[in-house]
Formats: sequence, C-alpha cells, structure tokens
Amino acid sequence: MKSLRYCLIAGCALVFAYAGSLSAEPRHAITLYDEAPKYPADFGHFDFVNPEAPKGGTLRLSGMNGFDSFNPFIPKGNPADRVGLLYDTLTYHSPDEPFTEYGLIAEKIEKAPDGTFVRFYLRPEARFNDGHPLTAEDVAFSFQALQEHGDPLYRYYYGDVEKAVIEGPHQIRFDFKHAGNRELPLILGQIAVLPKHWWANRDFTKTSLEIPLGSGPYRIAEFNAGRSVRFERVKDWWAKDLPVSKGMYNFDVITVDYYRDMSVALEAFKAGHFDYNFEYSAKDWATGYNSPALREGRIVKEELPNHSPVGMQAFVFNIRKPMFQDRRVRRAISLLFDFEWTNRQLFYSAYKRTQSFFENSDMAARGEPSDAERQILEPLRGKISEDVFGEVIKPSVTDGSGLIRDKQREAYRLLRAAGYRIESDRMVSPDGTPLRFEFLIAQANLQRVLLPFKRNLSELGIDMQIRVVDVSQYINRLRTRDFDMTSSIWSQSSSPGNEQLEFWHSSSADNPGSRNFIGLKDPAIDALVEGLVRADSRESLVNHAKALDRVLLWGEYVIPNYHTDVWRIAYWNRFEHPATPPAYDSNNGTGLMTWWVKPDAKPSSGENMQEKR
Repeated sequence: MKSLRYCLIAGCALVFAYAGSLSAEPRHAITLYDEAPKYPADFGHFDFVNPEAPKGGTLRLSGMNGFDSFNPFIPKGNPADRVGLLYDTLTYHSPDEPFTEYGLIAEKIEKAPDGTFVRFYLRPEARFNDGHPLTAEDVAFSFQALQEHGDPLYRYYYGDVEKAVIEGPHQIRFDFKHAGNRELPLILGQIAVLPKHWWANRDFTKTSLEIPLGSGPYRIAEFNAGRSVRFERVKDWWAKDLPVSKGMYNFDVITVDYYRDMSVALEAFKAGHFDYNFEYSAKDWATGYNSPALREGRIVKEELPNHSPVGMQAFVFNIRKPMFQDRRVRRAISLLFDFEWTNRQLFYSAYKRTQSFFENSDMAARGEPSDAERQILEPLRGKISEDVFGEVIKPSVTDGSGLIRDKQREAYRLLRAAGYRIESDRMVSPDGTPLRFEFLIAQANLQRVLLPFKRNLSELGIDMQIRVVDVSQYINRLRTRDFDMTSSIWSQSSSPGNEQLEFWHSSSADNPGSRNFIGLKDPAIDALVEGLVRADSRESLVNHAKALDRVLLWGEYVIPNYHTDVWRIAYWNRFEHPATPPAYDSNNGTGLMTWWVKPDAKPSSGENMQEKR
C-alpha cells in the first residue's frame, strides 16, 4: 500500500514481478487496475440476465427527428438509432462493474506487464452475418478506418497506439507509443469490428442508407428513410451461446419509428404505437401519462436508481466568441439562471442542481481540496486561480420566488468590473458593442426553460435570441463551432479516461466534431486531463478527477443545469425483465436488451400515426 513507508527491496521486487507475470497471461477479462473481475473464467452468464428468457416477439421503440445514415462511425449525417446492434466488438463492456471488459470476439486478452501493448486472441468461430470468417485482418481494417476517417473521438481514443500488428489469422497486437496508459487496452477492446471484404468497394467516409453488414445479434431487415427501421434477430448468430450473450437479445424483431417531437411521441406511446419510453421531462412524468391504460395497469411506470455518474448537463459558453472570453461576464450571465424557480414551476421539483462535471459519483469535488488533491493542484499554482485552493465554487441559489434582484445586482457589479455599462437600456462593452448572443437549440421544448432566463437577462439589458434549427443544421453548426451558446451534456463513466482529452484538452479545441464545445486551450487543464488519463490507481483517478472538476467549475465555462438520480421509464405490461438491472448500465439503467416478451402477452393496440412523420 502507498501508506507503507518501508518494505524489503527483494520482497517488493518479487511481488511486482509476480503481478507483472499475471498481467502478461491471456485472460478472459481485463480490468482497469488489474483487479479481479466480478465473473470468473468459467462463468455461465451475467447476474443481471435471465438465462432462460424466452426468445420471440417484437419490441417497438421510438426515435426523434429521423435519420439519413447507417454509418454511425463518421462525423457526418444523423445515424439511425440502435444501429450498433449490427456489430460485435472485441470485448463486451460489463454494465455490472465500473470498468471491466470480457471477451466477445476475443476469446482471450493479454496485456503487457509494462503496459506497452495489448494482444487479442480471436475466436475461430467468429463470423459475419454473410458467413464470412472474422479475422485479424478485419480488426486491423476497422482500427485503421476508425482512426483515419472516423469521428474525431476515435483519434483521441486511439491516439497513443503506435501500430496494429497482425500476428496470425486470429491474433492481433496493438503496440503503444507510451507505457502506462491503463485504459487503452480496454478501449481497444470496444472496437466495433467491420468486414473488410464488404467495405473493399465502398467509401467509408460517406453517409449511406445501404444496409451494412455486421457480425452482431441483429440485422436490418427493412427501413423507410428517415421514418422507421426494422431490425431482425440473427437466429444463427455465431455468439448466441457465449456467457456474455446468454439471456440477452431476446426479441425477434426491434422496430424504431421516428417522431417529430417528444410530445407527439408521448401521445403515440399512450395510444399503444410503441412499447417502451424513457422519460426526460419531469412535467410529462408527473402528469403526461394519465390515461385509461395507466389506470388499468396496462402501462407500467418505474423509477430505477441511477448508480452511474450523470456528468454535466449545462448551457455552454463558446469562449471562442469575444463576448464570452471574460470569466466575469460568464459568471454574471450564470447568476441570472434561476434554477430554483424553474425546478418548482416547470419541473414539479423533480430535479437536483448539478454541481460537478462528475455529478452523482465519488469523483465530484466537494468542500475544500483534500491533501491528495492539493498535491495535484500545487504545481499549477500561479497558472490557476487561488480560489481553486479554497471551497469549490457552486452555482448560485435563489429563494424560488422568481425575484432575483440580489443576483441581478451581483451580475451588474461583475459586468461593470469587466468594463460594461448601461446605455439606452442596453448592456454595452467598453467599445459600445451591445452584449447580445444567440442560444442555439434543436429541441423546441427547451424554450420553456430558456424564456424565463431570457427575461432575467433582458432586465439587465442583455439580449439573448433563441434560435431553433433542425437536427442536421444543429449538428453541423456544433461541429463547425458556429454558435454562441447551446445546451449540451458531457456524460461520464465510472472510470473516465481518454475521452477527457476530447472534452477539455487544447488538442481538441480546433478539431471539427470534437466535444470541446467550450473552446478550452488552457495548459493547466491540459496537465490535469493528462494526469487523469495516466492515473495508476482508482484513488489517483478519483483525486485527479476532483482536481480537474475544481478548475473547470471555477472557469464558469458552463451554466450547470439539473439532474435526477433515478431513471424514469414507462412500458406496456406485456414485457418482463430481470429483478435486478445492471448497476452501471448506460442504456438508461434498464438493461433493455435483457428484457423479453411475456409468452401469453397480447399486442398493444395502435397503428402508426400519420402525424409522427
């Protein structure tokens, strides 16, 4: 342990040599810090599944705003929902553990003792759904295609990979540029393996509605462009009897019908036009499901505990814009968002204020820095504010009455200190430029949250215009950084790592398509992100995350919104699911692919609605 001050050199060397030899052995699963996985090599199935779940039936789901592509890997287009069901990955990410990967395509995984490579031993029986064998050639092709032509996220994820070496038809090794990146072997295990032979005469960089070939549990049977997709279970799926697949993918058919907005979708759900709804709106959860079907028990509402980090949902300042480059201006604008009134009047008091970029986890900064956090922050003294070494900054709090005169006065003082003044009832900069900006959104229902915020801003002479655009335009404007403010979510896992480079690091600021929407280019933040990625223990990871959290919060780069620590789901009662869902499931906490249709269930009523188009 780190707290021990002394140990015999020979004894330590023996322990480390033993640990290294263990990490060099091919294993059925790998973990972030080489701790033992929850499930042993001979496990039969996961605890969160029913291995005897019957196969059959149809699950009908909803989507929003259409789609124009079946290629989810590139930074173009709007891919169809659930298209990931077409593909297998080298490993299966366990939703029952913080960060463990079990072999899927890869029967065994071997990590170098010094962390300089990872080797995957592929199952000889793995094949694509056209019967073509899946080999190391396909893995190497997939890695190269994703790294060179995929979404910028992949370049950050795989940036420390020196090369992929095919060692045999069923064996591939990834060599790393640097030792010590513990997360990289697990990330490489999550590669969706694409068929090299199918892509040989196709352009991977283009959006397309040609039905792609995969090796996964489902294939696309038919679709109506932008309106609906029908997936059918691959009944001879090569991996159906593996321990990581038992009790999963039980529906013969999964359909996704697309709706114009959530309000129309909710009415369609209550009418029986689709089966399962994850609810985002507190108002709709409180009142929107009232119907004969709910009162008669044909619709079930459940709240499931959310054990996963919720990350940060926030209004985002694009600090590339001149008016947002002064922290005092950002803080002043933040003070005028009245969460307490919004929560009470619009959300039935269902939400909690988000106070961390790692909210709902042990990685969220609270109070003053611990000694361990101070050790991380101390080398940055002089490059970060002295305030970071004190109490963590929190969003402002109001009494919920809607009267925020004290916040407006504080905001005015900050703006005056930044050189602003009131002129003809407008807040203007030192050169006379009005403080005016556009808030870009794609979902019209967000306007009800923004309009009270807009009113509070206007009372101080600040002009915020709300611009609603379609999804395609919204995505393109985000990618090209053509926005002043917008709403965004930075989701977090229980073991954050390389994706933080894409969120906050200088290297991502100018890359179209990265999630560095803020435009951060701060050497201190870079150092904290790099330290987090290199963390060599869970304790170190948590402390680096807390230190990073403090600096990001102090910068006032976003206006934190709100969150709930439960998942809100509603479904028609012809379904059953295991009693205990996986603790860390990213699919709204439900483990939906472990559900099944009751053998005696009657179909829900309802045909496709014309207005959903």
